[in-house]
Amino acid sequence: MKKMKIGDNYTIHCYKHDGHIYNSYEYSVLLDVKKDYIVLGNNKVKVMEEDGRVWYTKEPAIIYYYKNRWYNVIVQFKKNDIYYYCNIASPTIIEGKVIKYIDYDLDLRGFPDGTYKVLDESEYEYHKKKMNYPKDIDTIVKQELKNLIELYSKKIGPFDKKETQKYYEKFMLINGNKFI
Repeated sequence: MKKMKIGDNYTIHCYKHDGHIYNSYEYSVLLDVKKDYIVLGNNKVKVMEEDGRVWYTKEPAIIYYYKNRWYNVIVQFKKNDIYYYCNIASPTIIEGKVIKYIDYDLDLRGFPDGTYKVLDESEYEYHKKKMNYPKDIDTIVKQELKNLIELYSKKIGPFDKKETQKYYEKFMLINGNKFI
């Protein structure tokens, strides 16, 4: 991660456990590099799905990708407030200008009032059987979901609005205030 440069664009590749690419985000701008994670920002970015569908994100987002944690966190700056979309996923790997991770289906959706909802539990169970997830992966995924919920409940790290607001402002400066 030492060769990464603030302001550079990175493509995001999301894979499934069996190795096939699930979706790809065209670009995200690098905002910070920490020992254990990186922070990126994007807005109205093109997303290509495995079935060929293309769509665009709707709002600015600050994304945290972790080197040793089994999740990533997307902080969505919607017009009325901040929302969170968290993927339970393998630790991030960076190859050149591509950020890669394996998505393990379970998601945590955080709302402005502090409530949350765990999403896609049936999809996780389906893929766990279909792709034969090892027992240790199942254990890690479930523990990391608990860890993520605890961080969310305590408003730590990416769930600290003051921290994410600083990254949002940095993204605005780097991007020339070209969004919303």
